[in-house]
Amino acid sequence: MSDANANIPHGFETLAIHAGQEPDPLTGAVVPPIYQVSTYKQDGVGGLRGGYEYSRSANPTRTALEECVAALEAGARGLAFASGLAAEDCLLRTVCKPGDHVVIPNDAYGGTFRLFAKVLDRWGLEWTPAQSGDADAVRRAIRPGQTKVVWCETPSNPLLGVADIEQLAGVAREAGALLVVDNTFASPYLQQPLTLGADVIVHSTTKYMGGHSDVVGGALVAADAELGEQLAYHQNAMGAVAGPFDAWLTLRGIRTLGVRMDRHCANAEKIVELLRGHKAVAEVLYPGLPGHPGHDVAVKQMKAFGGMVSFRVAGGENAAVEVCNRAKLFTLGESLGGVESLIEHPGRMTHASAAGSPLEVPADLVRLSVGIETAEDLVADLERALG
Repeated sequence: MSDANANIPHGFETLAIHAGQEPDPLTGAVVPPIYQVSTYKQDGVGGLRGGYEYSRSANPTRTALEECVAALEAGARGLAFASGLAAEDCLLRTVCKPGDHVVIPNDAYGGTFRLFAKVLDRWGLEWTPAQSGDADAVRRAIRPGQTKVVWCETPSNPLLGVADIEQLAGVAREAGALLVVDNTFASPYLQQPLTLGADVIVHSTTKYMGGHSDVVGGALVAADAELGEQLAYHQNAMGAVAGPFDAWLTLRGIRTLGVRMDRHCANAEKIVELLRGHKAVAEVLYPGLPGHPGHDVAVKQMKAFGGMVSFRVAGGENAAVEVCNRAKLFTLGESLGGVESLIEHPGRMTHASAAGSPLEVPADLVRLSVGIETAEDLVADLERALG
C-alpha cells in the first residue's frame, strides 16, 4: 500500500490485490514486474539501492509477495520459500536446537511427519504426537522446559480435524512455547490464526494461495517483528527461497483468492450433501457438518468451512481405491487447492510416509479437493465414481 493509505483499514480482497503491489514507479505497470535477476548494482561499496544486493537475500518480486502475505495474515513479517516444507524446515531450525521437543498433531500432513520423523529426528529434535483438538491431550504431551513448539493444522490433513487456536495459544504460552499453525487448508481468507494468538503461520502457497496448480511455494508469517527478523536471517543463511517467477505466479493467484474460496466452499457443501446420503459412504469428515466434533470451534474461528472434504468408503480399502480410479472430473492426483477438483487415496499417496506410525490414516479414506467447476457436474461425476 502507498504511504497515504498505510493506516486506512482495508478489506481482505483489497489487500490481496494491493498490499505490496503498488504500480511500478517507472512504467506504471499495475502488476509487479518479475525481477528475474541475481545481483544488483550498488551505489558505492556498502551502498545498497533499495536494500537489494543479491536475490537469495532479497528480490523485489519476492518482497511484494512477502508483504502481501503478511498483510493477509495480519502479521509483522512474511517470508516466501521454495516450498511449504522448506518454510517448515527454516522455522524449526530457527526456533529449535538439538535436544528440544515439539508437540505435533496426530493427524498431520504426511510430508510434515516425514520432516520430523526422518530428517529432524536425526538432528536431535524430539517430537510427540497429540490430538490438536484436545487441549488437555496437548498439555499432557508438553515436556516442561523442553517443548519449544506446539504445532497445529486446522483443519487438518486429511482427517479435517479442527483445533481451537485461541485455546492452544494459551496452552503453548503457559509452557513458554510457540504456537505454529499450518493454515494451508483454510487460507487467510477463511481463518487468521495470528489474530487468535498463534505466533507463526505456515503455508504451502502451492495450494489455495497460488490456486492454479502451476507453482510450488511456501510461506511463514510471524506475529512478532523480532522473530520475523530471526526467520529472515535463517531464510537467507539456508537459502531455500522462492524464485521471482514463482513469487509472481503466487501473487497472481492471491489476487483472486477471495472469490475462489467462496466457490470452493459452496461446491464442497454440495458434495457433502451427496456424500451424506449415499449408501457407499460410511462417514463424511467435514467441519461444516453439525455432527463434526470440531464444528462449534470452526463456526467460531472460520469464515466458512473450506473446499476440502474427506470420507470413508463402506466397502473398505479396495472400494476406496476404485472410487478414486473411476472419477473423471475429479482428477486422481496429489496436492490440493487448485481451481480443478482432485481426488486421492491418502493411505497410498500423500500420507504413505505415515504408514505404521501413530499418524497412519484409515485405509478406506478418500480425500477430495473440491474445485470451482460447475457444482452439478462434480456431483454427477462423484455419484458415478461411487457406483
